[in-house]
Amino acid sequence: MAHEKALTQLETLLGDRLKRSDAERAAHGQNEAHFPDMLPDAVAYPKSTEEVAAVMRIAHSEEMPVVAYGTGTSLEGHHLPVRGGLTIDLSLMNRILAVHDADMDVTVQPGVTRTQLNDELRATGLYFPIDPGADASLGGMAATRASGTMAVRYGTMRENVLALEAVLADGRVIRTGSRARKSSSGYDLAHLLIGSEGTLGIITELTLKLHGQPESIVAATCRFPTVEDAVNCVITTIQTGIPMARIELVNGTMVRGFNRASNAGLPEEPHLFLEFSGSETAVEEQSAMFEEIAADFDAQDFKRATRMEERNALWAMRHNGHHASKALYPGKRILATDVCVPISQLAEAVTAAEDKARELGLEPCIVGHVGDGNFHTGIGFDRDDPAELAMIETFSAHLAETALRLGGTVSGEHGIGLGKRKYMEAEHGPALVPMRAIKQAMDPKGILNPGKVLPD
Repeated sequence: MAHEKALTQLETLLGDRLKRSDAERAAHGQNEAHFPDMLPDAVAYPKSTEEVAAVMRIAHSEEMPVVAYGTGTSLEGHHLPVRGGLTIDLSLMNRILAVHDADMDVTVQPGVTRTQLNDELRATGLYFPIDPGADASLGGMAATRASGTMAVRYGTMRENVLALEAVLADGRVIRTGSRARKSSSGYDLAHLLIGSEGTLGIITELTLKLHGQPESIVAATCRFPTVEDAVNCVITTIQTGIPMARIELVNGTMVRGFNRASNAGLPEEPHLFLEFSGSETAVEEQSAMFEEIAADFDAQDFKRATRMEERNALWAMRHNGHHASKALYPGKRILATDVCVPISQLAEAVTAAEDKARELGLEPCIVGHVGDGNFHTGIGFDRDDPAELAMIETFSAHLAETALRLGGTVSGEHGIGLGKRKYMEAEHGPALVPMRAIKQAMDPKGILNPGKVLPD
């Protein structure tokens, strides 16, 4: 078997924490998206940075591909081992190392999940707000530069990672950034690694910003005659300066999916799902201001939810949008793709996505963190049907081209992975040259997550 020498050395290092069974390999070769399964030769379960470094020294010496694995929830195939080799599962590195209440920061290992962290923080009055939907690992969230429903208020992982530790391709360990809230010292390697999707190093420790739990939280929903009305309401709301905690768009097809999957009982028209947070007075003012703006765009059924159970149910339904899309397409895979555009171009981009999908005979589920111009499209298809595959490819290309034409990006938060490498040239052009030079400098043997991000 290829890489047998390296795997023998890894068995000596890790013992029974190197797994080679078919079941273990299959579990790490599946994905939530539309890509075919791709299995590693083995799966390693390190418990420390030192063990990750030792693993990488062996892999580097034997030129064995290595892919880091968090929880496997990514939607662009980031964790799929396209060239076999080793998957490093970081789930055993799941300790919260230090909570600094006074400084509002925390240091964690990469296998800690966002839910685990917030459960631990509950008594402190602090929390970590970045929520990509799935209960993802924080290391994976940093590697893919994740965001989620609260990015409009708190930003993405890029804005919320202060420092990190990473193991490079040859096993060297580096630390970059600090617990200080700002720095003018040296190249910003921390933010180079954030979003690099495991192609430049394996993150083994993170220091994250924390935020105070708000005094009052109110969620709300309302519906609109058209997607364009809903999006224009969002644009006006953001331009007015209302500090929204969440402002999410769902189109009529997505509402149908929620009704089928969650018995939501909502009219199958475009909706906004909202959240206001702050002091009780501020929340009341924000909610009233938004309701006035929404009325100008023919909003109906403005409903508030103040009880925690109601709010949690609303956001659980929204976070399960990918699975609700599956309810509309039983037995099919879901193309789950995203783009991000300047907010002034959002209505045009969303309308163009719906129009192109329907022109191709497809029915798109659209959800979006539209407060920052980011939206997602889910479409069911049969990956064994060449005609349906061709339609999906046509739609994806059109959506990417639309985003770039409107001054946006081919991905606001899903990342590039396997699915969007083909669009990198169009978006970045000559900037790909220094990107490739950075990759060559940090991973000269090309063993870190090969076949991802940069086009061949």
